[in-house]
Amino acid sequence: MKVLVSDPLSQVGIQLFQETPDIDVDVQTGLNPRTLKEIIGNYDGLVIRSTTRVTADILASAGKLRIIGRAGVGLDNVDIPEASRRGIVVMNTPEGNTITAAEHTMAMMMAISRNIPQATASLKAGRWEKKTFKGRELFNKTLGLIGAGHIGRIVADRARGMKMKVIVFDPYIKPETIEKLDFEPVSLDELLARADFITIHTPKTEETTDMINSQALAKMKRDAILLNCARGGIVNEEDLFAALESGRIAGAAFDVFTVEPPGQNRLMTLDNFICTPHLGASTREAQDNVAKEVAEQIIAYLLHGSVKNAVNVPGISAELMTILRPYAILLERMGSLQAQLSDSALVEVRVDYSGLITQYDAKPLTTAMLKGLLTPILKYDVNFVNAPYIAADRGIKVVESKTATNENFASLIKLTVRTLEDEHIVSGTIFGKKLPRILRINNFYLEAIPEGHNLLIHNENVPGVIGAIATTLGQSGININRMQVGEEREHRENVIFLSISEMVQDDIIMKLKTLKYIISVRRISL
Repeated sequence: MKVLVSDPLSQVGIQLFQETPDIDVDVQTGLNPRTLKEIIGNYDGLVIRSTTRVTADILASAGKLRIIGRAGVGLDNVDIPEASRRGIVVMNTPEGNTITAAEHTMAMMMAISRNIPQATASLKAGRWEKKTFKGRELFNKTLGLIGAGHIGRIVADRARGMKMKVIVFDPYIKPETIEKLDFEPVSLDELLARADFITIHTPKTEETTDMINSQALAKMKRDAILLNCARGGIVNEEDLFAALESGRIAGAAFDVFTVEPPGQNRLMTLDNFICTPHLGASTREAQDNVAKEVAEQIIAYLLHGSVKNAVNVPGISAELMTILRPYAILLERMGSLQAQLSDSALVEVRVDYSGLITQYDAKPLTTAMLKGLLTPILKYDVNFVNAPYIAADRGIKVVESKTATNENFASLIKLTVRTLEDEHIVSGTIFGKKLPRILRINNFYLEAIPEGHNLLIHNENVPGVIGAIATTLGQSGININRMQVGEEREHRENVIFLSISEMVQDDIIMKLKTLKYIISVRRISL
């Protein structure tokens, strides 16, 4: 088996490959896309960090490739759907740099609160400006935590050790769970208004992109400090520049940027802005940890077929993979659909299996569902290994039931998700041997293919609605690939499940919502 390491990797990981019989490792960093495409067909495994871009074009030439391992968390540089279609396992190492990332956040908080970078530059320039760089204590200040995942909780724990008060906004964790951690759950608006320091620890998703914009910044204290060591693009950098330049907020400290390297970014011209070049995971310990983990995971998969920390393959044995894989895909997409239907913290998930599928162990299928349910919330921090643990950590109750027979289908799976505010039901099955289908969304019955970009439109069942929707999308250059309609006769309502050519922007969503007889419009990406 041959493994290519195409980004810099700690010697700890390279040595593991070198010492493993039946594994040959080549280290070739700094490859341009053309060269990588030319040689990738020779390798069974690929180890990357953030530099190598594994595109569909690269994967088209990767005839032997069985696994891609990321020494780190983020996988924005990998075309995961294309890798999945080609049967290539994609793994990451989500636990290796959590301590390092949290410590970097604390270092940035202390550096900006005591003006350390500015004072260092001043002193090196020959000036002695003690009065200019008067700082502020962290003691008794309020830290606002946006996102209470692994890194966020470590930051909160360190902050509490410095006698800071910690308040938390995380809409995907029940308030009781946050309270059990001895933190105070609050709304985003309350956090913005109360916090002296605000630190972000969420993945970059459609919902979190530009989360901190001019409106959010306007709600913050004038002496507040904003930190982002998570992902670039969560904070609107132009809006932040305006807030810092005008004195609307006191300062900001960033380790990440919307574009990296950021180039000529206006934030760099401000004295109340400090930054580092994405160093959150850059410690010797973290680099050794992720290198060791990715090497161990790739070796285990190539030599023994063992799957760990995979983001696109459930942990199902090779013997059962042929039978259960279509159901795992169905369950993952049903979970993802449920997450996109829910608007508040998840409380309970119930999976009812009926028919022939009950002959098999349902645990990997339920795990696939949880992975799909949590991915829209956490993105690459969740995989088929840790999904059950994350669900338990967030206080989500998971219930399974089995009924040996089903009157209408060979196998049927019903997924019920209860949140703090409501409950949603989605049912699905497999047509033939491998074709996933959604058969029910709440009180509406239909037959929808769960894949790609979709719109879920809830409307009154009156003439002309479907035509108005099609006209609006057509005028916006959006092609409708498929359409399924579910009817609820008692209330004369429909849901329309539209498969579309590309994900629509907010302005098109607003146009659809303003059409007569439209009740709601949701983007659904599966």
